[in-house]
Amino acid sequence: MEKDLRFRREERLKSWSAIGRMFKEGQSFGQYPLRFVWLPVEQENASFPAQFTVSVPKKKFKKAVDRNRLRRQIREAYRLNKQLLYRNLDPSQKVYALMVIYVAKEALEYTEIETNMNRGLRRLGKILRDQQNQPTHKGD
Repeated sequence: MEKDLRFRREERLKSWSAIGRMFKEGQSFGQYPLRFVWLPVEQENASFPAQFTVSVPKKKFKKAVDRNRLRRQIREAYRLNKQLLYRNLDPSQKVYALMVIYVAKEALEYTEIETNMNRGLRRLGKILRDQQNQPTHKGD
């Protein structure tokens, strides 16, 4: 069976309210040159366990062509490595909003971006799997 490496419309995070909530309530960690920010979101009939978006700051990259190139490279690295995250998530439990922010001051090679995307997705998958497996004890 072949892996589905497409990046479908349903996997894209487009909700401004979810993106805003991620900055206020979300959890994050850094995997240089990327910063991963995530938040569980309410979604019915989700066909994917995560929705993904990218941010490249205008403050560090003034030219749109530079920002767009980095966004394309990050999206491609995610598309090729998202299975590392998906195999740790159960879409019937929670759907996660995931944003990757490019934090380096200079544009790095694609291979470095992909290597750190790979590491970051493995780390995030482990964190989320551990969170899902923890029993919640309220009122004990």
